[in-house]
Amino acid sequence: MPQLPMPQIPESPARNLPNQTRRTLLKAGVAGGVVLVLARWLVTSNSPSDSPAARGSALDPSALAIVAAIVPVLLEGALPDADTSVAARAEVVAGVERAVAGLPPASRKELEQLFALLSFAPTRCLIAGVWSSWPNAPRDSVAAFLDSWRDSRFTLLRSGYGALHQLILSSWYGNTRAWPAIGYGGPPKLGISS
Repeated sequence: MPQLPMPQIPESPARNLPNQTRRTLLKAGVAGGVVLVLARWLVTSNSPSDSPAARGSALDPSALAIVAAIVPVLLEGALPDADTSVAARAEVVAGVERAVAGLPPASRKELEQLFALLSFAPTRCLIAGVWSSWPNAPRDSVAAFLDSWRDSRFTLLRSGYGALHQLILSSWYGNTRAWPAIGYGGPPKLGISS
């Protein structure tokens, strides 16, 4: 009986796929790690004399610009009319700086990292979705950034939003200028005589 040749089954490309996928994943992970380290180095490559504490302030100029861009969006409807709005925003920014100065060192360091992340252009664009510098950022893109962080599935982004929200709102409502609009007459006067 003649032997019939066995049909050849082509080798499946799926056999090499898991190794290829794993190798690609490892390469992407290493490349991502290198990019993050490089971004961190670029952001924190300031000399110690450029740190906010060395200048006698709690926030550096880029952090102040970020807060100034966020204030009108978070306080929309609460800020006074256009004539006094600029002064009110400046008071809120100063209040945020005072609040940050009163925080424990670990909390200040975390906020410094948050502001460094938001001030570095590539991470500002990718993580916050704000493509222009903070002083030139359109109100809509700042609002979209805040909304996306507030509603993010990532706890870290929601925590960042919460920190910005609490700092700005507490600075505004701790300001005597905000009290008449909410019907607060100020702290009670104690009738203690000496």
